[in-house]
This record gives sequence, structure tokens and C-alpha cells, in this order.
Amino acid sequence: MAQNVQEGEGYRRFGSGLITQTQKLKKRLFSRRRHEGDRTVYIDNQILPGESVEKLPVYPDNTVVSSKYTIITFLPKNLFEQLRRVANFYFLCVALIQFVIDTPVTPLTSILPLGFVIAVTAIKQGYEDWLRHRADNEVNNRPAYIIRNGQHHDVSAKDIKVGDLVKVLVNEEFPCDLVLLSSEDPQGQCFVTTANLDGETNLKTQYCLQETRGLSTPAQLGSLRAKIKCKAPIPDLYTFEGVMEFGPEIEAKPLSLENLLLRGARLKNTAYIYGCAVYTGIDTKMALNSKAKKQKFSRVEKKMNAFLIVFLIILLGESVLSTGLKYWFEDTYGVFPFVTKESFSNEALKAIETALAFMVIYNYIIPISLYVTVELQKFLGSIFFGWDVEMYDPSVDERAKANTSDLNEELGQVEYLFTDKTGTLTENTMAFRRCCIGKRQFEMIDGHLCERTPEQIDLNHAVTFTNEINEFIRVLSLCHTVRVDRHNLESKTQNGASSQYSPTGEDYEYQASSPDEKALVEACCRFGVVYHGTNDDIMEVSFQQKMKKFKLLHTLPFDPTRKRMSVIIQDLDDLEDTKYLLCKGADMAVIDKSVTGEKVEIQNMIDEYAEFGLRTLSIAQRKLEEKEYEDLDRRLMEARRSLVQRNEKLSDMYREFETKLHLLGATAVEDKLQHEVPQTIEALRMAGIKVWVLTGDKEETAVNISHAAGHFNSDMEELRLTQVRSQEQSDEQLKTLLQSVTLSDQDTEYALIIDGQSLAYALKDHSDWLCQLCSKCVAVLCCRMSPLQKAQIVAMIKNSKSKPVTAAIGDGANDVSMIQEADVGFGIMGKEGRQAVRNSDFAFGKFRFLRRALLLHGHLYYTRIAVLVQYFFYKNVAWITGQLLYAIFSSWSEQSLFDAFYLLCYNLCFTSLPILIYGIFEQHKTKEALLNNPSLYKSIARNATLNWIEFFKWNFLGLWHCCVFFFGTYLLQQNGVSLYSTGETLGNFDFGSLIYFTCLGTVNIKLMLVTYYWCLPTFLSYIITFIGIILLTAVYTNLFWPAAVASSNSLYKSIAQLYSGAATWLAMILMVVLALLPDILIRAVKDIRWSQQEMKWHREGKMNRASIVTTCCRGK
Repeated sequence: MAQNVQEGEGYRRFGSGLITQTQKLKKRLFSRRRHEGDRTVYIDNQILPGESVEKLPVYPDNTVVSSKYTIITFLPKNLFEQLRRVANFYFLCVALIQFVIDTPVTPLTSILPLGFVIAVTAIKQGYEDWLRHRADNEVNNRPAYIIRNGQHHDVSAKDIKVGDLVKVLVNEEFPCDLVLLSSEDPQGQCFVTTANLDGETNLKTQYCLQETRGLSTPAQLGSLRAKIKCKAPIPDLYTFEGVMEFGPEIEAKPLSLENLLLRGARLKNTAYIYGCAVYTGIDTKMALNSKAKKQKFSRVEKKMNAFLIVFLIILLGESVLSTGLKYWFEDTYGVFPFVTKESFSNEALKAIETALAFMVIYNYIIPISLYVTVELQKFLGSIFFGWDVEMYDPSVDERAKANTSDLNEELGQVEYLFTDKTGTLTENTMAFRRCCIGKRQFEMIDGHLCERTPEQIDLNHAVTFTNEINEFIRVLSLCHTVRVDRHNLESKTQNGASSQYSPTGEDYEYQASSPDEKALVEACCRFGVVYHGTNDDIMEVSFQQKMKKFKLLHTLPFDPTRKRMSVIIQDLDDLEDTKYLLCKGADMAVIDKSVTGEKVEIQNMIDEYAEFGLRTLSIAQRKLEEKEYEDLDRRLMEARRSLVQRNEKLSDMYREFETKLHLLGATAVEDKLQHEVPQTIEALRMAGIKVWVLTGDKEETAVNISHAAGHFNSDMEELRLTQVRSQEQSDEQLKTLLQSVTLSDQDTEYALIIDGQSLAYALKDHSDWLCQLCSKCVAVLCCRMSPLQKAQIVAMIKNSKSKPVTAAIGDGANDVSMIQEADVGFGIMGKEGRQAVRNSDFAFGKFRFLRRALLLHGHLYYTRIAVLVQYFFYKNVAWITGQLLYAIFSSWSEQSLFDAFYLLCYNLCFTSLPILIYGIFEQHKTKEALLNNPSLYKSIARNATLNWIEFFKWNFLGLWHCCVFFFGTYLLQQNGVSLYSTGETLGNFDFGSLIYFTCLGTVNIKLMLVTYYWCLPTFLSYIITFIGIILLTAVYTNLFWPAAVASSNSLYKSIAQLYSGAATWLAMILMVVLALLPDILIRAVKDIRWSQQEMKWHREGKMNRASIVTTCCRGK
């Protein structure tokens, strides 16, 4: 007899003895450690009679922790993460150097800006983590109801342990992963929605074992003695393997995904359920799927780091050069008498300290606030993506959203777009159109099934249902996983048979995970064959209002390897209880397994359907002999009970069942193109983006859709690399195609068609040949593709010699791999779940929104941040180069030209706000111009605004500006000229102040010259900046600061005196104008060219729009 032991608030039972204090401590320390290997879960933590277990294994508790920090770890962990950035670590080193050596400026000039940047980032990250803590606490403290020892207990969700019996009420989320034991429904089923997990909004039906579905009270559940053996936790939402054992005398029962209730899913249309916790806390599938996606980096960020390295090298070179020239000057001219000689016993140490001192005064060439500004600009800018009302999709009631702000600017750099077909280019709304049964063809016209002959379509005579037709329709009405919702029948609102039926099915709403299945079942209703649901494994179907019942023996689910699904049914109205295997799937996946039927005729009809762009399924059946079925059934149950390679064993058994098929016919359903797909593809092509279609459909269907979508047009020459059967054949075809393309007329446009099998051969030995061939094609269509092959294609182009920016767009789980592989991933909020959306970088409702996302948002995002990065380096070059020039005129001393106040405020206060606002709101071109002229996208391709030519142009202008400030001020005081009414000459810090404020005016006006969109925030940013400059300077220079705050008061009252005369203002204005003359000239030339281009586009606008429409129509 098992002995029960309650451990504090936790709950564990062991075969004998009490848990020791050491074991308690061990459990506390390691309760969140993953228990590897297969697990055995004792229901209600009660061991089976006759078993002897020393102690139960300890699994993670049910506490949810998505937060990153705690109160104790926040400061050290956050500091460590921030100081891993090169710029932050560099400024920390500079600050430490200032403490160690005698430097001309106070360490506060480095410490305060660094502290500000780190503090801003820490506050942002701390706030985000606080939100995560709050969400965790809300989840962990939710009330939960558990059964222990036959008694009901109210606990918090975090207190649930593996093995506990948990009760969940309607509309509640499951607090952990549970194996369903019983429910309010007598048939032991319940309905759940998994929208939080995979985005699928249709209700799913879960089942419990027949042995436990009668346990509906705490006392009955408390008497249950059983254990669950299952696999170790894995993140796959669609896999669960286990068995439930009741003792040696009862055969173990297999458990699969249909018996598992996942944490995050919600109970619907069922009053309550009872389940046993098998995975808790970090072991739940939801937690395992919450890991961060692969980190992606934009080209702008990489180029920004390259620029930073260049300036670090320049900084090092300037410091070494200044140190060398200082020693040369002292050796040549000696040390001035008024300069105190330093005593150093070690000349090398003196040289190092001198170099470090120069590094301190030059180090401001590195913009410390660049990273925090870029981070704020990206975060705030990404909000506008979701605010774009033109990208709102009313059909799904969803607006566009950015799942990351790290890749905003990458939207403006896309060169290759890889797109799925079904649900991405098409609506994924299936409508039954045609079918063939044997040698006969039928077509759905105005809701009626009409026979089609080579001569005509018979519209006048109803189709007579022969035995062959009945068998075909029986497969359509039974071979599926469709669930029936009865909204208008009050007796029951869930799947299952009812005392009330809808004779026509009009009162039913069919729920299906596949749109194809729903379309076929709804088509059967129009034929007079109505599926009424499943009740206790009895499928009920009325044929012309005559009810027939079939027992569902097994469901062999669809998988992408077999590409078919089957059900095994028993005809209860047949006196012999005949058993049939009903099968539907991809044409070759079914036809190849068929031994009888009109295979050639049906294949020809399938090819004809594909030419019309219809989706096809082959239909077959097999009659099972009793002995044959018993043997296969026994082996299938053994495979289902196996915990070792269960999936492989089941797949082998499914293939054994799905042989010797009799081919009945095929179906064809239509999936219409989404609105404006041809126009979008043509616009992307005009923008210089190559569009590839990657689909699992057969070649004929995919080619037809490509023409309809404008992906292919009649002017393109189609190349085919298909139906390759060997490596040698692949090599030969690749070589031939490559030679023909290379030697042909350069004006010829090529479209390449390749299938999955041929692709596998091509990638094996000659991926470089394939990549070269594809690069010469305007459009590429890949058909019969597996999800892995989609990702391989994206990786091949992404890693090619030119390293282009790739984007992938899809709506289903089979598109996730390519979305994650691409530089930018787009998810369509479609009808195949939300896995693509969850794994994407950006998501929206329709393919046509891609045009706006790339040509408008992408263009603006890129231009804003490119100018922001160039401007940050430019303004520091224009400012701090004066220190180097000053060193020349100060005998290479380490004297600073600028007061510590100036050094502190330049990047943080006086130049930061306008460029941040520019990076958020700037629109250098109107929205209409960017959308109506896709070729503008080419002007920013390949990081055009951040290339090395632009980099040197910006910084050359910065050097010019600095030379104007420095030498203009220097020349002003030559020959005894004074800017003061008293005749006094400029002092050292007055000299620096004039240069400083001239620089401030110039760099802010320079930003105005590159600003094209003036809105209220832009005006306010400049007003706040200039007022801030005046106020902060007035406060600093008119107060006498103690030594603890300022190392000197050299600017005390000096600024008021300097700017009291008109001569200073005149000098500053002249220098600003002179410095900005090249910039004004560049702006004027750019505006003139743009005006000329606008006039040209205005004249040709109608022709361009007509060209797009003509091209799209040509595709059709």
C-alpha cells in the first residue's frame, strides 16, 4: 500500500518513508532543471498496486519565468550586456584613463555621457522586464483547481506539480500540459482553441481514453491508479507520444496529440475537463516555443560598425601622430620656459601617458550617443508601421505589425523576394469546381453537378448516381477530420450526432484545419450527401436524406512525406460489416499506390485541371479483408504504443495500409488570386526586386498561377529544369541551360521553372551553376518544394557572391523555415494558422501590402537611418577636428580647446534631439511619389546612401566646416583685431567658445538643409535645442561652480562678454554661411534634378500605369 507524504505546500507521494531534509533542499535547488529522457508520471502521484518505487522523479515546477533580470542581477547583468558594445566599452576605458593619468579635461566629460547612455538603455530594458515580471506574476498566481487524494483543493497555478489532477472550466486557459482524462461530455471529448499557440481560430476536438472518460467526480478520480509514460519535453506543438498503463492485467493504451491539452490553449463549449499534468513550467510546449528567434542584423548596422572601426583607427593614428610630433617639436625647438618640466624616470611611460592624453581629447570623434539614438529611432519608427491604416485588413480585423524594430531599414534594401503561393498569392478560400470519376468528367455550375463531355456540358439533366459515383462521394464525405458546429440546432452545439439533423446541412458550420477538406464536404452537401458529425466513433452521413452509419476504426493523418491521408471505416449498414480504407492526397502520392482504376485517363484530367490553375486531389479506396485488417490493426496498435521511434513505425504502418488502392477519380478546387497581386509583383519588379515563387503545388498549377499573377508574362522565355532523375542528367541540363542563357541576346528575359527533385540534384554538386543560372533570370518558379528546400533556396541566394538582401513571405507552418532563413521575413495573417506570423519580422493581412511595406516604409526607414548615421559621424568630425588643429598651434600640447561643459553637452544636449526627430518623421519624397514610381527604390539599393563615397563626402564636408570655423576665428584675431569693444583679444576659452557655437549653428542648419518634411515635432526640436543651448550656457557661465562640479571656472561671465558686440555675431554668421555654401549648392542641384524628374514622370505617368496594367493582363 502506497504511503502518502505531503511536503510543505508541495505535494509528493512515495512508496515508503519520508522525504529527508537533504532531498528537500536538493529539490529546491534543482526544481527548474530539465529532467532528461522518457518520463513516467504517476496519476495523482499514486503508484500502481504491486509496484515498489523508492522516490518519484523531480520535475520543474509550474512557475513561469519570462523575465530576464531580478532585483539582484539587474545591475551587474545589464551593465555587462551594455559594456559588451564596442563604443560603450571604449568610453569606459577612456574614462578610466582619465582617472589614472593627468588629462586636460575632467573625467566627467566621459563618465556623464556614458552614464546617460547606459542609464537610458537600462531604464528602457528595466521597464520592459518589469512588464514581463508583471505578466509572469499574473499567470503564476491564477487560481487553479486540483484533486489530491480524492479531495478538491484551490491553489495557484504555480503550485501545480507533475502528476496532479487538474480541473479546468470553460473559457479558461490550461495552466500546464495535461493529458485529458474526462470531461463534461459523455463521449469524453472537449473543444479547444489554440489561437495563442499557432493562431488557428477554428475549434479543435480533443479526446480522452475510453477507460477514463467515466471518471467525473473527485472521488472517482482519486481511486484511479495509472501511470503515463511519455517522451521527454520537445517544442514540436504537433507531436506527443505516450501510453497509459493501468497495471499488468490491462493492456496499455496509446496516447497521442489528440489526448493532450496544451498550456496556452483555451477550453471552449465544454463545461469542464479533468486532466493529469505531464509537462509543467519550462517543460511545457508553449515555454519551449518561447525561445528568441535567430538574431538578424541589418546592413546599416554592419556598415555603422565598419565606420566606427575606421574612426577608432583614425583616433589611434591621430594620438600616435600627435605624440610623435610633440617629441619632434620639443627636440627641435625645446620646451618653453613657462612650461613646467615633467619628471619621468621612464621615457616609454611618459610617451604612453602623452598618447593617452591626446586620445582623451580626440576621443569625442566617436559619437557616444549614436547607439542609443539609433535604438530609440528604430523603436519609435516601428510604431508607425502598425499605425498605417492603409495596411489594415478588415477581413481578419488585423493591422500590420512589426515583430522587431531591428530590421526597419532592411525593408529598403530587399533585392530578392521569395513568396509562397497558396494563401500568400491566393486567397486560400477553396471552391469545388471540377472532378473526374473513372472516365467521366463533372463540373460544378450554379451549385449543380453537371456532366462534361468533349462536346458539351449537360445542363439539363441531373446526374444519375451510379455505384462508382457513390463510392467516390463516400470518400469525400468520410475521409477528413472536419468537425460540425450546430449553431441553429439548440439541442447540441458541438461536434457529434444529435437527435435533430439538418437534412441539407445549411444549419451546420463545418470547421476544418484544411480549406480543401471543408470545400469538399460542403460540395457533398450540394450533391445531397450531408455529413452530420461523429458520435462515439460513429460517423453519420445522409445520402439523399437516407441516413447511413460508419464506424471510424482508424485515422491515418496527413503528413508532408506521404502527402496523403486515409481513414479506415466499417460500414454498419452492410450485413458483412465490410471494412474500407478511404484515401485522398496528392496525385502521384495516390496514383503510384493504385493498382486498379483508370490511371492514365485520370492523370490526363489532373494535368488538364492544373493548366487552369486548379488544386487537385486524387481519390482512392481499398477493401480490407478481415484477416488482413486484424493483422494490420494489431501491428498498428503496437506502433502507437511504442515510445521508441513511434513516428517512423507509424509511417511504415500507414504505407502498408495505403497499398493496392483502387483509383476512383480526382477533384479540382479553385483558389483565387488575392486582390492586386499582379500589380504588386510588377511594381516590385520595376523596383529592381526579383520575385521567386516557391510552392509545393505541381508544375502545371504553379505555372498557370505565375502567369495569372504577372510573375510570368508572354515576353519571357521559359526555361525548365524539371523531371530530372539522376545526377548526370541534372549536370547536363544545368550546363545546357547556362550556356544557352550566356550566349543569347542580352535583351531576352528568362523565367526558370524547377521542381523539388531536380533541385535536390542541382544543389548537391553544382549549386554555383544553379545560382548563376538563376541570377540571369527575371523570374524563378520552384514547384513541388518541401519546407526544407524552400529554406535551402533562400540560403543559396543569400550566401551567394553578391550577398544580396533576401526577403521571404508566407502564411503557413511550411513557410517558417524560409522566413527565418531570409534576411527579412514577412508573415501573412491567413487561414493556415499563425506560425508564419509568429516567426516573422513583419506581418500583415494581404500580399498587396508588401508594396507599401517596401516601397514606402522601407524607403523612408532606410533613408532616415542612413542620414542619421552619416550625420552623427559628420557632426563630430566638424567639431572635434578643431582639437587637432589647435594642437598644431599650441606646440602639440595636450591643452583642450573646449571647456568640459562643451565636451559634455555637445552630443547629449545640443545636437541630439533634431536628428532623432528627423529619423522618425522625415519624408524626403512624398508617399505618392514613392508608391507611383517604384524605380526610386533602386536609388537606395545596395546600401547606396551609406557607401564609402557618401561616407567620405559627408566627412569631407565636416573637415571643410571645421577648417572654416577654426581658421576663420584664427584669422579674426590676427594683426591685433579685437571683437571686444574694450580692445581685448580673445582668450583661449573665448577662442574655443566662438568655434564651438559656430559649429553648433552650422551642424544644426546643415541638418535643416537635408530636411524635406517639416512638421510640428521638427520645428519644436530645433526650438527646444536652441533654447536649451542658450539657457544651459547662461546657467553654466553665470554661476561660479565649486571644484567638485567643475574643474575650472574659465568661462565665468565670458560668454556674455563675447556675444555682447555685433562683431562676434557678424563673424559667426559669415563663417556659418561660408561653411554651408557647398551644402547649399548640393541641395540646389539635387532639388533641380528632382523637379526635372518629377516633370518627366508626370508626363509619362499615364503611360507607366498603363504599362503595369498591360503587363498584368499579359500574365493572365
